[in-house]
Amino acid sequence: MTRWLVRFGYDGSRFAGWARQPGLRTVEGELIRGVVRAGLASSPEEAGIAVASRTDRGVSARANALTLSTNLPAAALLRSLNGISPELNFSAALPVPREFRVRRAVRRTYRYFEPPGEHRLERWERAARIFRGTVDVRSFGRGLPAATPTLRTVESVTVTETKSGMVVEVRAPSFVWGMVRKIIASLREHDAGRLTLDRLEAALRGEVRLTLPMAEPEGLVLWEVEYPFPWTLRWNGPNRHQQEWVRSRSDSLWVQARVLEALRTP
Repeated sequence: MTRWLVRFGYDGSRFAGWARQPGLRTVEGELIRGVVRAGLASSPEEAGIAVASRTDRGVSARANALTLSTNLPAAALLRSLNGISPELNFSAALPVPREFRVRRAVRRTYRYFEPPGEHRLERWERAARIFRGTVDVRSFGRGLPAATPTLRTVESVTVTETKSGMVVEVRAPSFVWGMVRKIIASLREHDAGRLTLDRLEAALRGEVRLTLPMAEPEGLVLWEVEYPFPWTLRWNGPNRHQQEWVRSRSDSLWVQARVLEALRTP
């Protein structure tokens, strides 16, 4: 069997997160049923599906990544995967060694789509610039040990104003659970005057602990998971069923963000 790395996306508002859960419709559950039904593998164990980022309920993905094993020829791989469900879009693939680990990406990029409101762009930008370099993220994650620093390297947090609100892009090699949504919450708190830049900087140094809410998951999109090599197989879709589904979901953030069009770019 060939081991494949596959880039894929989904509208998170349609699923109860990535991971399989009894009685709930999840991305992993839908994918596993579809892989077996389409004959890509005879069982979930044979497929051996692993994912780069386990997104929460309501969080969407333009380009998450997974690995799976199948005997299906390369020419049929993406066509078969894209036949599983119009709500799942598989855009690129690459054969990888059996020992390849999908979680070892070189970079992950998230975008948060902040709705229109009484935002002060300059305050968001000022606070966003503080998130750079190696920082202590105990104030920006869930379920982290309180007594031990948890360090992550943040490459950048940028804020762009658009006609439909603001887009916050966060780039880093890896994230802790809830990190992007708490970064968004800290930018909101600074804009509202409840969090000073000095206190935010102190939290990132691990000197103080902030109690931050979680921003709503529906605005968050996993925009890209990057590896140090190019994709060799690309999908020319979307297919007819995917196009019909997109037209029926014109109110979806995932559709409004033009994710399907972005998936077709290098």
